[in-house]
Amino acid sequence: MGNIFYFQWEVDLITWLQKALGTAGTAAAKVASFIGGETFTLLLLIVMLFCYRKEAGKRVARTVLTASMMFPMIKNIVLRVRPYMAHEEIDVLQVVEADADPADIIQQGFSFPSGHSATAVSLYGSIGRELKKKWMWTLVVLLALLIGVSRFIVGVHYPTDVLAGWAVGFAAIGVNILLEKFVRKEWTRYAILLAVSLPGIFWCTSRDYFTALGLLIAATVAFPYEEKYIRFRDTRNPAAMILRCVGAFAIYFALNTLLKMPFSKEFLDNGTLGANLIRTARYAVILFVVLAVYPRVFPVFEKIKLKK
Repeated sequence: MGNIFYFQWEVDLITWLQKALGTAGTAAAKVASFIGGETFTLLLLIVMLFCYRKEAGKRVARTVLTASMMFPMIKNIVLRVRPYMAHEEIDVLQVVEADADPADIIQQGFSFPSGHSATAVSLYGSIGRELKKKWMWTLVVLLALLIGVSRFIVGVHYPTDVLAGWAVGFAAIGVNILLEKFVRKEWTRYAILLAVSLPGIFWCTSRDYFTALGLLIAATVAFPYEEKYIRFRDTRNPAAMILRCVGAFAIYFALNTLLKMPFSKEFLDNGTLGANLIRTARYAVILFVVLAVYPRVFPVFEKIKLKK
């Protein structure tokens, strides 16, 4: 299943880098990949929403969600097989889904474009738009380069996947600039993104699409709900900032574990539409709780002060 196409220079570059960089170089590539991954992205989004400025965090989250919907929909049309699956000389140093068979293309996903690269540009680029600092734009370029290059060093992407991923990230930023300019209501912006993304159900089979769909559905409902019924305020209380972030992560991982319990691992990993929709529902519930239920306790956190 899937298509194999590549330029020979891509294979040569990957194999050369894997041999030339050695243990230290590949370890650094794994760190860069982690910085561009789901957990670190979630951490930065939580910090933007709960510790920096809520409205800025919403804009960054929308941009990242746009990229997160775009790249799997493209992946599941192009169906490019990952390099380590197509070339014996390329080692896989860090699989996409650690809990799945590295050879399972449904669980590990397709190669073109690179999701980490798309996320890096959309995340750090939109943060740069919010902070409006020259040093931040230098950091944006550096992080996008490091994360992108790390993806073909660890053997899961071709260099052309990374170039395409960067393009998707920039496209996501552009789409959201247009939405902010021409669509006044926030919920309408999300409704447009959701309407464009939903048809992917008919051709997408990989995990990343159904994960992103659940997150987008949650954001579409959670942000208006929070704005109407909760309206938490930005804080500059260090103790409150720490508790907000720690609590969000605790809820995220606890619910992710709890909501898997009624189903066997074999069912969740079988790649059927039913299993994928369960995944979508799970992520939708988790993010809704984090964004629209959990903030009810924020006033309690404001009463706690760190001792000097």
